[in-house]
Amino acid sequence: MTENVGISRRSMLKVLPAAVLVATADGIRSPQHAAAAPTAFPQPAVHTARRSLLEQTLDVRFTDTVVPGYGTATTRTYNGTVPGPTLRLRGGDTLRLTQVNGLPPNAPHDGDHNRPHGFNSFNLHTHGLHVDPSGDADNVLRVFAPRTAEEVDAGAPEPRYLTVIDVPDDHPAGTHWYHPHLHGATSVQIVGGMAGVLIVEGDVDEVPEIAAAADLVVCVNELRLKDGRVPDFASGGALAAVPPTLTVNGAVNPTLTLRPGEVQRWRLVCATAFTALPLRLTGDGSDLTFHQIAQDGVTFPAVVATDTVRLAMGNRADVLVRGGEPGRYRLRAEGVAGPLMTVEVTGEPVEPPMDLPSALPAGKPFLDEDDLTDPDADREVVFHVDPGVFTGPFPNAFRMLGTQATPAADPDGDPARDPAHGLFDPGFVNHVLELDTVERWTLRTDETKTAFHHPFHLHTNHVLVTHRNGEPLDPPVWQDTVDLAGGKPGDTVTFLVRYEDFTGRAVAHCHQLQHEDLGMMQLVDYVESRRPAP
Repeated sequence: MTENVGISRRSMLKVLPAAVLVATADGIRSPQHAAAAPTAFPQPAVHTARRSLLEQTLDVRFTDTVVPGYGTATTRTYNGTVPGPTLRLRGGDTLRLTQVNGLPPNAPHDGDHNRPHGFNSFNLHTHGLHVDPSGDADNVLRVFAPRTAEEVDAGAPEPRYLTVIDVPDDHPAGTHWYHPHLHGATSVQIVGGMAGVLIVEGDVDEVPEIAAAADLVVCVNELRLKDGRVPDFASGGALAAVPPTLTVNGAVNPTLTLRPGEVQRWRLVCATAFTALPLRLTGDGSDLTFHQIAQDGVTFPAVVATDTVRLAMGNRADVLVRGGEPGRYRLRAEGVAGPLMTVEVTGEPVEPPMDLPSALPAGKPFLDEDDLTDPDADREVVFHVDPGVFTGPFPNAFRMLGTQATPAADPDGDPARDPAHGLFDPGFVNHVLELDTVERWTLRTDETKTAFHHPFHLHTNHVLVTHRNGEPLDPPVWQDTVDLAGGKPGDTVTFLVRYEDFTGRAVAHCHQLQHEDLGMMQLVDYVESRRPAP
């Protein structure tokens, strides 16, 4: 059903951050728009809340977008750019987005819901925000459909859909992202560049050493393009077989300039659907160090110096990078051919060199085993793939097994050949999660190939990762997306989670998004606490 919200279509302003030249224009583009090649490190356009309201239009349609270093790509986009505009707000602000569906009518689909379909419908997920998952907020069970063929013939207006999200006053400052999340269509839309960065400003931004650093978005999109277009998702390998084109802020291997002694803050966003990114900054004679200050939008207890930042699909990391010896450095991801971007350390040195922070504001408080509501109860999720279950172009069954797995269609049959066991069922609630309870989950994958990833993402609430492969983490790490790589054995992870503030139905799923589209997802229902009052 169309939701007409009556907000006029408007152009959007191009913002020039103080430290960089914006190389992409924003606004609602015509299908033939071609952006000029960037002359400096590109940044997405920025929109900031004013008077506690961030109100914008996101126009979704096929556009011909020039990708510097690649050429012209025809994909579904937000406002004609890859990535879409960056949205900046603070705790207590309201995000009000009108989304125009200017895509063509959907092709008919009368098959299983765990088959790719509805590529021209979408919705909106604000990945990482702790906000209401129901109603017109961060509700991934909504459907923003395009016009039907009959409506197009009749000259009906393009439908508009409203998303209104009230960000809690005490929401932590951090880096997040937004993207469509309609089951069956998510991976196709993400590998066309339909994603953008969402920033909550706050206390960590006011640390003097951080406030003095240039604040740069480094959004990595994974485009799967064949002849300049995303191929039809017509078989299980149709997208995976296409070599990825990895862009940073819409360009292939752009160049960033950093002076010796200068400190920059990079908001690293892994907006990929298929590819994990273990990142390093390599030079000809020496490497540069990441000084990480946050993971998945949650500030660390202290700055962590590291040579490698590991990002699974959906992860974010805030890092400080200080220019060292002059020369050329490259941001590389293990297993990815070619650099993601080039860093030129050049120019007059900053004297004295800019400082790194000696202290960070208190982040999200840790949980421990004493907080568990029921210390003897665990939830388990096992990521498992059974090959050759189905006939046709999508033969494999992508299952989430363990606690409250979706029931088998035939309880007395072979579960490995069952067409429903462990697959997403929109009518079955896999987990009922009571507010104000703390639970322990164990995740594992039985994949044997180390390159096979199943990142676990729970909507609405961050989780505290306490153990990986049986080893305790000191300190533990707050995340909203937790990677599980295959191996012999595959990865195991334990986390604690408190369900807070918001009731309503949401999902937990694999963030290798092809797997999610093919059934590797579960329905969760956040409900009021049923425990008796003390």
